[in-house]
Amino acid sequence: MPPTIVLIRHAQALHNIQSYHALPDPDLSDLGRQQAAELREHLKVHLPADRKVQLIVVSPMRRAIQTCLIALDWLIDSGVPVVPDARWQELYPKPCDTGTPAPQLAAEFPLIDFSGLDPVYPDKTSPAGAQYAYAKEAILARGQSALGDLYKRSEDVIVVVSHSGFMRTAVAGRWFANADYRVFDFVDRQREGVEDDEPYRLVEWELTKGKGGLGTSNDAEVGFGEDLPGL
Repeated sequence: MPPTIVLIRHAQALHNIQSYHALPDPDLSDLGRQQAAELREHLKVHLPADRKVQLIVVSPMRRAIQTCLIALDWLIDSGVPVVPDARWQELYPKPCDTGTPAPQLAAEFPLIDFSGLDPVYPDKTSPAGAQYAYAKEAILARGQSALGDLYKRSEDVIVVVSHSGFMRTAVAGRWFANADYRVFDFVDRQREGVEDDEPYRLVEWELTKGKGGLGTSNDAEVGFGEDLPGL
């Protein structure tokens, strides 16, 4: 049976305050750190007690890593591994949405192993980084690749810390406010007779349907690929 997926958007970062999009790979703001701490206390109470989180996947951008280390430290301390995955980075080629090279990240965040991170990261503009390009086809393919890998895993529950734009347009079709989360199950492809070439899809739990687990997100649904540029 495919794992249950908890999707978390990073807490407020410095570029979220006044749209400082020229700020490279920004850190969390003071409010963002507070939001992440509040999310931590919420998740400790509201994640289903009969389910076991066995893996954390995180975007390798600073704001996602910092949110992960604050909000999920209690899981990390219990031995849950953290895997950075470039596919979960944000969409855009702006400085604020372009990451930091792995050697620098490894020095900043020694608790996380970056050795398995795609060596092309953080490139998303050259031919080498084409799979991370800001283009509809590439973004949708990245979402399917990320979901396909999770679908095949054996863990009971996987928590992912990522970004609003990517999760909204390529993964879940739902909005995420800063530090809010949603819980999903996969459509079971074998049980439902889904063909191999059909996309992976998620079904949201009633627990978070509408405005998200914290009740702070927009409740509108979004079409996959909506407003993304073509090639």
